[in-house]
Amino acid sequence: MKFLDQCKIYIRSGNGGAGAVSFRREKFIPNGGPDGGDGGKGGDVWIVAKEGLNTLIDYRYQQHFKAKTGTHGMGRQMHGANAEDIVMYVPVGTEVFEEDHETLIVDLDVEGKTYMLAKGGNGGWGNTRFKGPINQAPKFALPGQDGEERWIWLRLKLIADAGLVGLPNAGKSTFLAASSAAKPKIADYPFTTLVPNLGVIDLGPEQRFVMADIPGLIEGASEGAGLGTKFLGHVERTKVLIHLIDGTQDDPVGSYKVIRKELNAYDEILGSKTELVAINKCDALDKDARKKLAAKIKKVSGQNPFLISGVTGEGVRDLLFAALETITGEKLEEAHPTPDVPAPYNPMDT
Repeated sequence: MKFLDQCKIYIRSGNGGAGAVSFRREKFIPNGGPDGGDGGKGGDVWIVAKEGLNTLIDYRYQQHFKAKTGTHGMGRQMHGANAEDIVMYVPVGTEVFEEDHETLIVDLDVEGKTYMLAKGGNGGWGNTRFKGPINQAPKFALPGQDGEERWIWLRLKLIADAGLVGLPNAGKSTFLAASSAAKPKIADYPFTTLVPNLGVIDLGPEQRFVMADIPGLIEGASEGAGLGTKFLGHVERTKVLIHLIDGTQDDPVGSYKVIRKELNAYDEILGSKTELVAINKCDALDKDARKKLAAKIKKVSGQNPFLISGVTGEGVRDLLFAALETITGEKLEEAHPTPDVPAPYNPMDT
């Protein structure tokens, strides 16, 4: 399924049905009087956050949503039926903006959250409503109220607890694949990941969190270079950022500074999020190279970096448990217990 995280759509609620002008005309009832019914209410337009959706692709093929007009009133005081509402389902984490793309209408950040985007017009009164001692035979009724119309923007921000950031080919997709059941595309060329990927990290009973792999940033991304900051909005809701650095590249320190610069340029809040720094591909470094590189990264980041390898799995669980501790705010007593492995069978022991 193609990933789409923002789109512009047109919505319009239904008009109210018109009231009826009618008079009772029956045999032996010479003074029947008015009996026009009211019109029905126009349909509303609602938007609902639904679990299980992760893209706005449905709104690429349908951009106009118009509710129907309420049924008009009829004689014999028969009121018109209300029109059906339109309900649009979107992924949890979708934000709805006005046409200016800046004014936030509603943030659908909780499953089942519902919001009325456009209210249908009320139905008009029939002439029965206006009869009285002075005007006993009113010959007029009210038209239904007009519905509301507007253009809106939908923008999806994936709900994830942790976000993976780093330069292209830093090994983010490999790390996600090694940590979860996700199957992102992995290759030896830049920009392998073109859309965000989600993976559920399962570290044990009640020790799970969701991690998002964000397509690689490059220098100048905040000004539109490469994929720009198109997908950085998906890590705005995260509680921790996992910053992966390719330990085999020529300038790991420079790559760290590039990503930090782009994060701060995109949003101050994003740039101030808790960050865990990890040097990836350590399986290709010897002991001395690891030590020297870790010291350099610590100097610029202010923290001891994790030494990991997405290929061999070295250090991965330590990093994941550190991320879980940051997300939950609780210190885990036993981060990664070693499973009991039975000794090999030896016939001489019997």
